[in-house]
Amino acid sequence: MTRQELLSQIALGEDSFRQFKADVRNVDSLAAEMAALANSEGGAILIGVGDDGDLPGLSPKDVSRINQLISNAASQQVRSPLVVRTENVLLENGRIVIVLTVPKGIDKPYFDKNGVIWLKCGADKRRVNTKEELRRLFQSVDQFYADELPTKAGIDKLDKLRFRDFLRDVYQQEFPDSPGELLRLLQNMNLATEDGWLNLAGVLLFAERPEWIKPQFIVKAIRYPGNDIHPGQYLDTEDFSGPLRKIFDESMGFVMRNLHKIQAGRGVNSPGVPEIPPVVFEELLVNALAHRDYLVNAPIRVFVYDNRIEIISPGHLPNNLTVAKIKAGNSNIRNPILASFITKGLLPYKGLGSGIKRALAGWPEIDFVDDRPGCLFTVTIHRPPLSS
Repeated sequence: MTRQELLSQIALGEDSFRQFKADVRNVDSLAAEMAALANSEGGAILIGVGDDGDLPGLSPKDVSRINQLISNAASQQVRSPLVVRTENVLLENGRIVIVLTVPKGIDKPYFDKNGVIWLKCGADKRRVNTKEELRRLFQSVDQFYADELPTKAGIDKLDKLRFRDFLRDVYQQEFPDSPGELLRLLQNMNLATEDGWLNLAGVLLFAERPEWIKPQFIVKAIRYPGNDIHPGQYLDTEDFSGPLRKIFDESMGFVMRNLHKIQAGRGVNSPGVPEIPPVVFEELLVNALAHRDYLVNAPIRVFVYDNRIEIISPGHLPNNLTVAKIKAGNSNIRNPILASFITKGLLPYKGLGSGIKRALAGWPEIDFVDDRPGCLFTVTIHRPPLSS
């Protein structure tokens, strides 16, 4: 890093990826900072830089001492040990700034010597305090998936007719004769745990009333007048619950009945066609149901306004995915069990990574917002203006 590049970084201030420290003397504090960066997206600690961006720098003696401290913290004070990189940048006054780069961890979660797991929270750090946060860390390195979580639903909560039809249509297999055979089949299909409970995928796909078991995983849909949220005024509203297929069908129905119909060159007595092709909403609703973060206890929301339709999913894009990458067809499977069954015809799922591209091909006027601090992913489909 050149001196000018260092000054440019300092001018941006501290954030989730940059931390300033005028000096480092406490190895435990440094280890906590390094673990927080490794547990998040990685970043750099600029040592010799004050919190306000001042540049006191370090003496050669300080550099030698701090490098030893860094080595000790990375190898002895963080579990698992970290491989970090340091670079010394010479200032005009002869002082030195150490740029300590901590990569995004591949062996998460990382603990300090006291067993505390740290995460970056803006420019600061905080402890991991909930099971959901810990599960998300494991999920980010493919050690855990939300859809395999056990529920408190036994196989008696299964919608036997729905599951029977699935077995017959997809596998040409008869419904098992005994509860023991049924449980073994569900376990072999990754729909039930070793302890005999349906997992989350089993509940969402095949339970008789999933909302009785997981009431938060529904779709809430509202048609507002105008272009803003009204706290007490709406034109149409409904909550959709049940197995994923039922939620999908009813959500599609809500959107379709709130779209304008246009003649599109057809006769005056024809029913017209929707202002936006239905395939656009098929792809986006399937994407929301299959890829939302089921560690977040919140519903998917569908808001219909005069000028746009918003589909708001709990959870930001996983791992290193960005809006640009999903537009290019890249994908990351957040819920692999759900995805594997959806591809067998439970939802109109065309293929991994292709849904967003198909939606854009059908209607280019779509915006995507990946809100990482708010843990939300919002798709905005802009409606065409009504012809006067």
